[in-house]
Amino acid sequence: MLNFRRAKKISDQLGAGLITGAADDDPSGLATYSQAGAQFGAGLLWTMALTTPLMIAIQMVSARIGWFTGAGLAASIRRVMPGWLTVLLVALLVFANTLNIGADIAAMGEALQLIVGGPKHGHAVVFGILCTVMPLWLGFETMVRVLKWLTLALLAYVAVVFMLHVNWGAVIMTTLVPAFQNEGAYWMMVVAVLGTTISPYLFFWQASQEAEQRQRLDAHLADAKEAIPQGLFAREHLLRIKIDTSVGMVFSNLIAFCVVLATALTLHQNGVTDIQTTRQAAEALRPIAGDLAFFLFALGIIGTGMLAVPVLAASSAYAVADAFQWRSGLDQRLVEARGFFSVIAFGTVVGTGVDFTPLDPIKALVWSAVVNGVIAVPIMAVMMWIGSRRDILGDNTLSTRHRVLGWIATAVMALAVIAMIVTG
Repeated sequence: MLNFRRAKKISDQLGAGLITGAADDDPSGLATYSQAGAQFGAGLLWTMALTTPLMIAIQMVSARIGWFTGAGLAASIRRVMPGWLTVLLVALLVFANTLNIGADIAAMGEALQLIVGGPKHGHAVVFGILCTVMPLWLGFETMVRVLKWLTLALLAYVAVVFMLHVNWGAVIMTTLVPAFQNEGAYWMMVVAVLGTTISPYLFFWQASQEAEQRQRLDAHLADAKEAIPQGLFAREHLLRIKIDTSVGMVFSNLIAFCVVLATALTLHQNGVTDIQTTRQAAEALRPIAGDLAFFLFALGIIGTGMLAVPVLAASSAYAVADAFQWRSGLDQRLVEARGFFSVIAFGTVVGTGVDFTPLDPIKALVWSAVVNGVIAVPIMAVMMWIGSRRDILGDNTLSTRHRVLGWIATAVMALAVIAMIVTG
């Protein structure tokens, strides 16, 4: 009973951070990781080791901003930047998110087609409807519970790795001692992996989730909050944010590591180096790793898509609502937050429609990840600036350690973009 209570207590602390990390491994991200493993083998595993502490640091910045301001990230950005620049960044975010939604829904349809047959477009429509209805129908608490359970789908990729013969000594050495390549394709893939891993939509989603949770606490526990010393109140929630974010980011990069490693050991070693879609990755695994590995890979695509698409659409909606000062929140009624829910529906419907056009969103995934990597740099810089502003966060500004790690994360993203441009 004691162990159950302890496990439940830990589970209760996991929410926005865990969902944020798991949503990072969406089907479009899996396509990028699959391509990285197929094209460069284990040569890019070092990016997972590098980005894990940096992801934790930068996501904790966004979570801290959301919690202590009680507002989304775009609202905080608008306080320190011109309105037109905030709108431009949000527009780029919405564009990248919508393209990712289209790619994710298409990948989910193809994955289900591989498992049960039938038309991929028909499956895509079903998934598009489900992902549109979920945020409109479910409230905040129900949505969080559903998304937390969907994170278990990602364990399929851990299972795939343990079905393969792995020389862990060589893998660890390759991960910790990278062998850089001086070519544009290599650095473009590095930027794509970084843009997929440290992605702007995750900043907006987690900040908004923390802000929404803070608003709910202020509304329902006002008396209790007044009875708690403010320092203790802040420390308690900073600890929760730290645990939640750390678990989510480690989980996210563990899954990405397993996908890169699995495709490196199967596809790359067998001369299959041109993987453009998650469907190709799943199909290529079947003759090399067996039917079970293929089935787990394909099933994981569906589960991760159901997790990621609502997060992508909601992150766009939160950003747009904050930029234009609309009412927002998954607990709001449809008539009270029409603009917010309209953006969710618009992104999902348009993303689903992309699957029926000549545009192949899957082939544009790496470019989408590159765009994310590029626009992440100014957004991260502004986040670090906000995190140091006492007029915004009061006594809860970033610690020296978080400032150092956050600026290192920003510098790494900027250097990768510069390396891609110079070698391209």
